[in-house]
Amino acid sequence: MEHDIIPGYPQQIKTRADFEQLFKTHYSLLCAYANGFLKDPDASEEVVQEVMFKMWANRENMIFGSSVRSYLFRAVRNGCMNVIKHLKIREEYRNWREQSGDDSFRSKEDEMIASELEQKIRTAIDHLPMERRKVFIMSRYDGLTYSQISEKLKISAKTVENQMGKALKSLREELSDYLPWLMLFFYDLFRS
Repeated sequence: MEHDIIPGYPQQIKTRADFEQLFKTHYSLLCAYANGFLKDPDASEEVVQEVMFKMWANRENMIFGSSVRSYLFRAVRNGCMNVIKHLKIREEYRNWREQSGDDSFRSKEDEMIASELEQKIRTAIDHLPMERRKVFIMSRYDGLTYSQISEKLKISAKTVENQMGKALKSLREELSDYLPWLMLFFYDLFRS
């Protein structure tokens, strides 16, 4: 089994005592570090606890080299950046909802966001494997049914259904940070 090598700690965490020592040594400092990004002690503790939990859960697959401290700080920083990104998206969505009381009003900022989102969607679709991309485009953009796609591509309807499910799953994962905007984008697309 492949191991994640984490520099900074001379052993693998095998026992609860190893983990407790690591936790006691770094927890307060990591919370303070996270709070520097988030300015919210509760959210900071949540991020640090999540990092520590993942470390404990994956302890059997992790081997520590010479700097566990660097790993922990990097993991906490990444966790904080994810929280900030999600908060920013929520704030932008809230602002958009407040500004768009009149449905006919569409600001330049909204148009830029819609344009950026369209580009992200196109890029995500381009990342799909060729056959999956064909099935997705034929279904969502050309409006063909699964049986029509099946006939055109000379594959079974079940294969079309499977490819479509996999395409949607991939797109959801790749575009997860844009979910609020996607809902608005598709809402506007189907209203027009």
